Amino acid sequence: MQYKLENPVHGTIGTGKYQCTIEWRNGKFIADEPVTSGGKDMGPDPFTLLLSSLASCTLVTMRMYIDRKGWDIPEIVVNANMYKETKEAGPDDPVGRGKITTIIDRDIIFLSPVEAEQKQRLLEIANHCPISKILEGDIKVRTFLFKDSETEKKINYANDEITVVWKPEFCQHAARCWKQLPEVFDYKKKAWINPHGAASERIIEQVKKCPSGALSFFYNNETANGSRI
Repeated sequence: MQYKLENPVHGTIGTGKYQCTIEWRNGKFIADEPVTSGGKDMGPDPFTLLLSSLASCTLVTMRMYIDRKGWDIPEIVVNANMYKETKEAGPDDPVGRGKITTIIDRDIIFLSPVEAEQKQRLLEIANHCPISKILEGDIKVRTFLFKDSETEKKINYANDEITVVWKPEFCQHAARCWKQLPEVFDYKKKAWINPHGAASERIIEQVKKCPSGALSFFYNNETANGSRI
C-alpha cells in the first residue's frame, strides 16, 4: 500500500463557525460553510472542494494531452455541479428508503474553435482523468480515532544508533510500514520491528512517514535536552 501523498492533508478547526484550516504540502488555506449554513463563507465549502478537484483534474489532464499533441487550444473552461437523485424503493429494498445516487455534471467549454475529432478525443481524455476514475470507482473511507494520552503503552526497539518507540494503541497503518520497509517491519511477528534490518537513516525516514504518531525515534546518544553527544 502506497499513499498518493507523501504527507496527508491536515485539517484543523477551532471554535469559529465554521472555518477549517487545511494544510497541504506547500501552504494552507481556509475552508468554510456558506452563510446559509451558519458559516461566514470565507473559503470553499466541502462540496465546492470536491467539485474543484474534478474540475482542476479535468483541465490539467486535457492540457497535458493538448500540449503533447501540439494542438492550438489556448483556453478551456470546466463547470461542475452536483445533485442527488432518489429512486423509489423496490421489492428488494426492505427498508423502503429507495436508492440515492449522486449525479455530478461536468461541462467542458472551448473558448476557441476546435475540430470535432479533437473535441471527441478530449472528451474521452476528460473521462479518464484520475479524479473521474476515483469518483466512478469503488471508494471506501476508513476513519481512525487516535488516542492522545501520554500514558499509553510504549515498546522500544533499539539498535546501536537509534531507538524506535512504538505505541500499539495508536497504530492504524502497520501495513504501510510492512510494505514500504519489510526488512524492518513485519506484522506477522510478535516483535514486529527489527531495528537491525536496515540502516538507521532508512528506518528514520520510514518512521517519519507514520501518520498516526504510533512511531517515533530518538538517538541513543541524545541528552535530556535533545542534543547529540
